[in-house]
Amino acid sequence: MIIFVAYFFIQSAINAQTTVDTVRMRLPEAEKIFIDSNLQLLAQKYNVDAQKALIIQARLWPNPNLGVSHGLYSGTLKQFFPTGANDETTATLSQLILLAGKRNKQIKLAEANVTLSEYQFFDLLRTLKYTLRTDFFNIYYLQQSAKVYDTEIKALQQIVDAFAQQEGKGYISEKEVVRIKAQLYSFQSEYNDLINQINDVQSELKLILQLKPNKYIAPDIDATNISNLDPNKYSLNTLVDSAYKNRTDLQIARTNTTINKLNYNYQKALAVPDLTLSLGYDEQGSFLANFLGIGASIDLPLFNRNQGNIKSAKAMIEFSNINEKSTMATVEENVNRSLQKAFTQNKMAQSIDNKFATDFERLMHEMLINYQKRNISILEFLDFYDSYKQNILQINSIQFNRVSAFEDINYYTGTNFFN
Repeated sequence: MIIFVAYFFIQSAINAQTTVDTVRMRLPEAEKIFIDSNLQLLAQKYNVDAQKALIIQARLWPNPNLGVSHGLYSGTLKQFFPTGANDETTATLSQLILLAGKRNKQIKLAEANVTLSEYQFFDLLRTLKYTLRTDFFNIYYLQQSAKVYDTEIKALQQIVDAFAQQEGKGYISEKEVVRIKAQLYSFQSEYNDLINQINDVQSELKLILQLKPNKYIAPDIDATNISNLDPNKYSLNTLVDSAYKNRTDLQIARTNTTINKLNYNYQKALAVPDLTLSLGYDEQGSFLANFLGIGASIDLPLFNRNQGNIKSAKAMIEFSNINEKSTMATVEENVNRSLQKAFTQNKMAQSIDNKFATDFERLMHEMLINYQKRNISILEFLDFYDSYKQNILQINSIQFNRVSAFEDINYYTGTNFFN
């Protein structure tokens, strides 16, 4: 009895974990969940905070140094820690003074690194948001294609079941039964591949939204808003100008150039030795009792003048300058190509008759009825079913490619022109 109860609870737990919970979701809702829950964004926010803390560190002055010395053993007196007239105590207090504006240069470097981390945060946000929106629409259109397979598989299964009831009666040829079953198995195999594709995209989207594995997202799109998308709405110059201002990867390249310039100035400042001021006290070791003196020390830059680091920093400026120019060229080409793609995909989508899918679906049902009544041959029936499937899949692919092209414009310009 105990074993039975334990087995019951284990099976209940397994069933609870494998129960799929379908979540209907609109795009604005998905984006809000993403902003609130994504762990990668949260981690990057902590990186920004860490860089801000380094500004505080850069502003701090070097600590003064205090040194105290007392006699440990007197060989004359044979005594540890001699006191009174026989003891000797010294003390020094020193302070490092940074020269050549090193402290201010460190602060500027820390501030530039904060700016860089913020741009990295927004670049991560831009990339993840693009993936979210693209996956969202991809799942929707793939699910529409899956409905076609589901409908056709059910219809063919219905015919196969009817054939099974008439098996051995001589009404249906074995060749025809095999042909129908072959088409059914082919559709089932393709349907299984499509479901795997949907689940792969679902997995990526659930990771972005931090949803539990048992959730199944059913996107709910605004068809009217999508149909109103128009690539003529914004000129190429407008899109390119926006990309120059808002593309975070370009801002990162520019900030890296700034950081390398600041680092070059800092490395040159490091070539200047720092000054150490000191105050010393000697109880009896000097020519005067209770001697108090001041001093200053500085390294002589004879050998190490930070030559290697200065040369490296200068080379990094050239590296970042070239990288920035390359990124700018990439930005302009990305925007231009994405706009071309949007025009092409939009023209292709507009060439499709809106009644095409509906008419095809109606004809599909008529073909099924006519085949069941033996008014058409098996070849005509299967050819139409395959044509129906291919055309609907193509329409869904064209619609997704169109939406994806507009999402590319948003991504490459760093601005939600088409939302």
